[in-house]
Amino acid sequence: MSRCVRLLALGAVVVSVASVGCGSSSSSGQGATSGNDASVGNDAGSGLDSSSGDDAPIDDAGATTTIMAFDHTNVFFGPTTNQRTVDAPVSFPSTGTYSSIILHVALTCPTGGCDVWDRFGSISMVTPVSSSDAGTVESLTEIARFVTPYGLPAANDPQPTWDFDVTELRPLLSGAVTLRAFIDTWVPQNVTNEGYGWVVTASFEMTAGTPAHVPIAVVPIWVWTTSNKEPTEIVYGDPANPISSSLPPQTVTLPTGASSYSVRTFITGHGQANLDNCSEFCSKMHTWTVGTTANTEAIWRTDCASFPSAGTYQYSRAGWCPGADVEPWDFDVTSQVGSAASTTISYGVDAYVNTCNGTADGGVCTGCQAGESCQYDGSDHTQPFYYVSSLLIGYR
Repeated sequence: MSRCVRLLALGAVVVSVASVGCGSSSSSGQGATSGNDASVGNDAGSGLDSSSGDDAPIDDAGATTTIMAFDHTNVFFGPTTNQRTVDAPVSFPSTGTYSSIILHVALTCPTGGCDVWDRFGSISMVTPVSSSDAGTVESLTEIARFVTPYGLPAANDPQPTWDFDVTELRPLLSGAVTLRAFIDTWVPQNVTNEGYGWVVTASFEMTAGTPAHVPIAVVPIWVWTTSNKEPTEIVYGDPANPISSSLPPQTVTLPTGASSYSVRTFITGHGQANLDNCSEFCSKMHTWTVGTTANTEAIWRTDCASFPSAGTYQYSRAGWCPGADVEPWDFDVTSQVGSAASTTISYGVDAYVNTCNGTADGGVCTGCQAGESCQYDGSDHTQPFYYVSSLLIGYR
């Protein structure tokens, strides 16, 4: 049910808290507008500036505050208006440290009911890259990821709420920025009983204090660059379009003043009825190599029965469950980055060739699930792909 757009940003800008002193009051980001007419922030925290935080007074705590980003904002797809993406200008405190920053996200049903299908969702920060007659190209730095429940919730079913710890993203969450909420919904589509999208509420609870590890810079490794305002998919199993081409190794400049580092990444697999039922229902090993050290993990979620949904919600999946937040894969790489001014970071996943690849005209290919036609149909048989985003965090 997703369109395949294979365009990826390979940025390595350093985003730092340039000056962190006593906390200041912040304004709330209200008045979300349609993603078709998005305004973009270009002040502190936008990802456009690359400044060092090594001399900043980072021990001065900011004031406890709550920042509203999306306030009961409808996300939907309609016959005349496409509001699968919604942007909101948000103003975070430009100075001060915070012992914790928790992003609270809640989904509720609009009038007419929720979208009945499980949909990929994400909240990201938007940075303009370029603009031309062909449109605006934007960079999307992902802050949080989730998947909506499967099956229209009953009146007494709990609506999904999630808490994301984004304390280490404080260098991004500074000053005036534009945040984007995206849900891969395709309703209403003039189909009865399929709901009317979702209503999104998201706020940041910022608690005054100094965290155990003070983040001073966020360095994008792989972020989404797109001209259609939405996250980008990385096709899996197509020899003509290998992941190594979509996600080539990156040389990343290490931020000045950092003494420790971690990688924060989101990976989820999507697409079904292919060979091995990839990428949604196949467990594969994923590897981040930092310098010469490989960090390997099976991206696989086995607790899907814990979340309220319907149908096949209980089946294990590649890094996600219907109705659940997506957990980032965080790991320390301090000993791996080396002592030079930069390091190399590369990504890989188990070798795989999809033989049920949508190229045969109505025929059945090798490995298709349950006798599916080789043709992709946008529903029961969809191309395997991953959503991948990653950041390097530098700490004082």
